[in-house]
Amino acid sequence: MKLIDMPVKLVRGKPEVCECLTPGGSMAEAVLKAHGGTHIRFDAMISHDITYVGIIQTARASGMKAFPLPYAFTNCHNSLCAVGGTINEDDHVFGLSAAKKYGGIYVPANLAVIHQYAREQMAFSGGMILGSDSHTRYGALGTLAIGEGGGELVKQLLRNTYDLPKPPETVLVYVMGSLRHGVGPHDVALKLCAETYKNGFVKNRVLEFAGPGIAGLSMDSRIGIDVMTTETACLSSIWECDEKTKAYYKAHGREDKYKPMQPADGAVYDRAILLDLSQIEPMIALPYHPSNAFPIRELNENPMEVLEKAEEAAGLKEGELRKKWTQRGLQADQFLIAGCAGGTYENILNAAAIIADKSAGNMSVYPSSVPVETALIQNGAISRLISSGAVLKPCFCGPCFGAGDVPSNGALSLRHATRNFPCREGAKPGEGQSAFVALMDARSIAASAVNGGFVTGADTVEYEDVTEYEYKADLSAYKNRVYNGIGNPKPDEELIFGPNIADWPDFKSLSGDLSFTVCSRLTDSVTTTDELIPSGETSSYRSNPVRLSEFALSRRDPGYVGRSKALRDQGKYSAVVAVCPGDGSAREQAASCQRVLGGIANVAVSYATKRYRANLINWGIVPFVCADALNLQLGDVLTIKDFAARLKNGETEFEAIIDGGAYVSLSLPALTEAEREILLDGCLINHYRRKGLEK
Repeated sequence: MKLIDMPVKLVRGKPEVCECLTPGGSMAEAVLKAHGGTHIRFDAMISHDITYVGIIQTARASGMKAFPLPYAFTNCHNSLCAVGGTINEDDHVFGLSAAKKYGGIYVPANLAVIHQYAREQMAFSGGMILGSDSHTRYGALGTLAIGEGGGELVKQLLRNTYDLPKPPETVLVYVMGSLRHGVGPHDVALKLCAETYKNGFVKNRVLEFAGPGIAGLSMDSRIGIDVMTTETACLSSIWECDEKTKAYYKAHGREDKYKPMQPADGAVYDRAILLDLSQIEPMIALPYHPSNAFPIRELNENPMEVLEKAEEAAGLKEGELRKKWTQRGLQADQFLIAGCAGGTYENILNAAAIIADKSAGNMSVYPSSVPVETALIQNGAISRLISSGAVLKPCFCGPCFGAGDVPSNGALSLRHATRNFPCREGAKPGEGQSAFVALMDARSIAASAVNGGFVTGADTVEYEDVTEYEYKADLSAYKNRVYNGIGNPKPDEELIFGPNIADWPDFKSLSGDLSFTVCSRLTDSVTTTDELIPSGETSSYRSNPVRLSEFALSRRDPGYVGRSKALRDQGKYSAVVAVCPGDGSAREQAASCQRVLGGIANVAVSYATKRYRANLINWGIVPFVCADALNLQLGDVLTIKDFAARLKNGETEFEAIIDGGAYVSLSLPALTEAEREILLDGCLINHYRRKGLEK
């Protein structure tokens, strides 16, 4: 893999380095222009059951009467009703009532994970979809899809636009060669993450996949690579669409949604990645990030060196991973193939071929949709897996965020899932627990399982690769269970509220001076949204803003909630100081929980993602940038004189007084006029409520 940090031009289908040319002619540019350029209106939206209740409540409080575009709710994150009694299913009932009232789509629990449903039923060539999940990526189907916090979806529901300060840069991913035996899409994705995440090479840019190597990739392989582009920190992605793309649409009864797509001859890109598939080998991403990835071959040849590097990168205690090494290799205890990345038809089919009639060990398999599961039952793959001892699970995203299949203390879980962030396996460090997730492709997971649990690359075992197959999706389950109310809202339908579904508390608008106290100080190089608000069972309380806020920073800074609440109860504001917060999930609760607790600002050296910064603004939290952020200490009180008036006037640089003594420089770069208005109004709800009253 080679990174080219200068403009590249496609000439007769081949990339050429060029200088001083204006980017243009890409597929991404054409799709963006067709949807408003930098002020985008999406064709459709999709949310799951951690996010849709809050989005509907926010839009409802802001004056929404009906969904102005197709909007689907899937129930794939909180479908295990094991926490809080009835609250998970209560939210599902609320979601169905909202789909009826406002004219949406409701996909019952266990029918499909969010992104597989979108691939099968919503994506189309040249379209744009907005989702309230960070892995909203349908580029392999020609759909430019973006994952954002709920506030951005609310804007679309209120007929406003998704605004970019300028057209995003586009990175050509020029694909060559073909995959070797035993190499799958997750191997390609992990290599891409390893090469681009830490250096920010594609951050907030659009990845455009083109080149001769695409033709040899199956659709499931393209999809599997595409969904993981989120972990590179890019904004979105899009791929060439060819006859294989057309066949995928046809297999799902939607051939009319296909059109061929490719870059214009002479298209110019801001930078490029040369991706030679033939050079990719089976990979393993060790804790705690998909970019902490190594070839399995390298791990097995130099185990102590690789594991030491991984421990250092993850901030683990010395030897925490190395203790899992034995004379036979790195010992894993659990094997999962799941979700939008792992649970696809081809991944499971290949895993079954590798396992054959051998023992699968402690393995669970989660198909990505009932149509996928049905096809695997019909061709016998599921029977083979069950006979091997594997356990078939429903269409559920839990293994990606720590709900379901939690391993034992000290265990290593191999997962074809999207993330291996801290606690994504469900362990609770506050109770003395620790466990680890390593990401691998389904093929190598199966090879490891049949090799006694020792990490093994699938390129070292003999089996017949399955990459070309006849497939026609049986969509009967959708026809019989999915509620589709698009274009048919029923205003008289009553919303059904469970006892845990609560309205948002009131938030004050900004006026006069701004004063806040530092209530948490995060010194890690990057802070994930999982650390700001834990995933897993905590998310069951997502429909009760006050109750959920009690978990804010609970695994990272347990004293934060008490400190913030004490100030809030005195009518004072708090703030979080961090190096680079907001990597990972699009969940807006990472910001809204701070606001509920009286938070009014983040002070950071930089922000990990555009979506976290947008979440802060939408909830009325000022996203200050400060090169000297870590000079601030817990308990420091910062005051900016006449902040509201200066913000309204468009100022971006502010001197804050610390406890009446020293000064620190804070900045607010790249704020749009609309973002300034939202901050002044106190949050997105207040903003739209005010605009509604002014009409």
